Amino acid sequence: MPVITRKLSVDSRGNCDIISITESVNSILAELEISDGIVTVFVPGATGVVTTIEYEPGLLQDLPQLLDKLIPQGSYNHDRTWHDGNGHSHLRATLIGPSLTIPFSERTMLLGTWQSVVFVDMDVRPRRRELILQIIGE
Repeated sequence: MPVITRKLSVDSRGNCDIISITESVNSILAELEISDGIVTVFVPGATGVVTTIEYEPGLLQDLPQLLDKLIPQGSYNHDRTWHDGNGHSHLRATLIGPSLTIPFSERTMLLGTWQSVVFVDMDVRPRRRELILQIIGE
């Protein structure tokens, strides 16, 4: 079974910026010879996450508000050690996680009707992220 690795660049604003990557991942899958399998999307780094959500305005506000309640900005041991003000970013990223594996068929992810794959940047500053896609199938 072949394994293919691709990269996907994402520009984010930081501070819980939620970016849909569904179309980008499906575009990459559409170019492959593999038609059925799984794709793992992975964020290298300690303050970015990948998850699914219904990508609509209400939830795009609700998720950051939930994270503000669960893990507010504040003074964490990480901040006292590194003085970079992103201790909460690391904790939020740890809560959700850096990767997601999605089945695909006929070169399209098998998502629910309203389900989107999103990258969420938990860090405190804008940046460019390179996500890794590892695709296995036949």
